[in-house]
Amino acid sequence: MRLVVGTLIVLAVVSASNAAEHWNQFRGPHGNGHASSATLPLQWSEKDNVAWKVAIDGKAWSSPIVWGDQIWMSNATPDGKKLSAVCVDAASGKIVHDIVVFNITEPMFCIDYNSYASPTPVVEAGRLWVHFGSAGTACLDTVGGKVLWKRQDLHCDHLRAPGSSPITFRNFLYLTFDGADYQYVAALDKEIGKTIWKTDRTIDYGTDDGDFKKAYSTPTVFEHKGRLQLMSPASVGSESFDPLTGKLLWKVYHGGFNAAARPLYSHGKVFINLQRGLCLLAVRPDGSGDVTKTHIVWDTKKSTPTRPSQLIIGDHLYMVTDKGVVSCVDVETGKATWTERMGGPHSGSPIYASGRIYFVGEDGKMRVIAADPTEFKLLAENQLDVGCMASPAVIGDALLIRTKTHLYRIEE
Repeated sequence: MRLVVGTLIVLAVVSASNAAEHWNQFRGPHGNGHASSATLPLQWSEKDNVAWKVAIDGKAWSSPIVWGDQIWMSNATPDGKKLSAVCVDAASGKIVHDIVVFNITEPMFCIDYNSYASPTPVVEAGRLWVHFGSAGTACLDTVGGKVLWKRQDLHCDHLRAPGSSPITFRNFLYLTFDGADYQYVAALDKEIGKTIWKTDRTIDYGTDDGDFKKAYSTPTVFEHKGRLQLMSPASVGSESFDPLTGKLLWKVYHGGFNAAARPLYSHGKVFINLQRGLCLLAVRPDGSGDVTKTHIVWDTKKSTPTRPSQLIIGDHLYMVTDKGVVSCVDVETGKATWTERMGGPHSGSPIYASGRIYFVGEDGKMRVIAADPTEFKLLAENQLDVGCMASPAVIGDALLIRTKTHLYRIEE
């Protein structure tokens, strides 16, 4: 009996310690693409190091997320009329749940390059939140798959379909709506779906063209010098809110549009990436009001991406452009220590584990490089039949890769 009780206690402690490392949201447990405890495979192919492979019907670019032995993804039919949540058993690769959450009679327009289920869900113990932009947001019970609540009254015209992923913090579920007509950020009570606060953007876009107002970024919550902040990039400018009240703390103008990368907080700075404008900039987050002229530490337009998010490892920022140019940048100065044309194209964001950076390409080529600030070192180049629009996820020492047609568990 003592042995059994002792074993149960150890298992409970291990489970609790691993809970923080569940790949529970877009870009992982800390929202920065780091898999801190994983030792991932270096090489794989359709025949090598594939624990299992399962077909995922439909067209959806949302990234896989993990809680315990469940892998969840958003999904959609190519025409956007059925929006669903799919659960895959992590051990076997079998589909456990395929739940239609919304039936849409007249879907908004979606360009071929995007999908109706591009936002990545977020999961916690017993609960999953799926978000399909203005088409709807819902909370599901992860055990039985029951839909607990739905919202379809938060509107905007995404113009080319949605892309911003939801995140949770304490009892809040944060949603971003940067449409051609309306631009705002909303915080819902994650348990019941009620709106806690809703704050309109205060950005002067300088145009009536909604195509230059839309954006696809996922926010980040962080604390700087005792002040909690919800950092939310948008087109033309980015804003920091009090995550508890929705009050605007500060904003910065950087030009550009179509912000898609998730912002990073590190080294006492916020790193924001967008298409055109200043492209990539570092901002001190201790200001109030408009900090454009006072708090931008550096900016660069050299070899910056428009879709893939960046990684900060040590004192350096690593990024890949849409066309496969990789750069390493000093976080204090913004100066590149090296730049290399690795090959592309890329939409999914890279991840970091055990001194390596993993890239997934739209063409099925997936490369691994050393996280070395002194020089570019290609460690492996792998190939799958179909490429990725989604970002990879991690479970234990396995890599989860969602291609345009399948979900893979890559493991030695």
